[in-house]
Amino acid sequence: MKPAEKAALLLERLREKHPDARYELNWSTPFELLVATILAAQCTDERVNRVTATVFPKYPGPQAFADADTSELEEDLKPTGFFKQKTKSVQAMSRALLADFGGEVPRTVSELVTLPGVARKTANVVLNTAFNLASGIIVDTHVARVSQRLGLTKHEKPEAIEEDLMKLVPQDAWTFFGPATVLHGRYTCTAKKPKCDECIVKDICPRIGV
Repeated sequence: MKPAEKAALLLERLREKHPDARYELNWSTPFELLVATILAAQCTDERVNRVTATVFPKYPGPQAFADADTSELEEDLKPTGFFKQKTKSVQAMSRALLADFGGEVPRTVSELVTLPGVARKTANVVLNTAFNLASGIIVDTHVARVSQRLGLTKHEKPEAIEEDLMKLVPQDAWTFFGPATVLHGRYTCTAKKPKCDECIVKDICPRIGV
């Protein structure tokens, strides 16, 4: 079966399994989603959500993060791991957002990636999720793993995987496909001991690397 046919079947079955798929980070503004996505690097969404439940009310918006006492903010972000780097990234991003965009989260990948700590995946999370803009396809570790095991890509780098997926998935499905595939990778096509017996695409998956 060709990759395009596999991608179409995957999309169809993801719509049945996760019709209301959403990125699992909690947020109430695009800026909060931007911060949460930076904090989610090498950390579970569940833990990030526990941290941001108290952090977001304490620092309401980019100005509050920019002006925060660095050591106090580090302590607040500590449970997410790599907290010194994350604190530096979040404060630098907040200051750049205020200086370059008047504190408003921009709506293009090219503008978002000018912000410190923001790469293409983070930009896609914000644009897909907060603005419902089909800027690209979110490629995190889960999406990469599912795509590689299914044979939708042979690449390792997220940008190259995303390019392959954007050729296979219709653009009007990009904002759904990313979050839905994340859920599939997180709960079924797991890194260790994937639940192949329960998989929605077990009949078409070559299980590459499993």
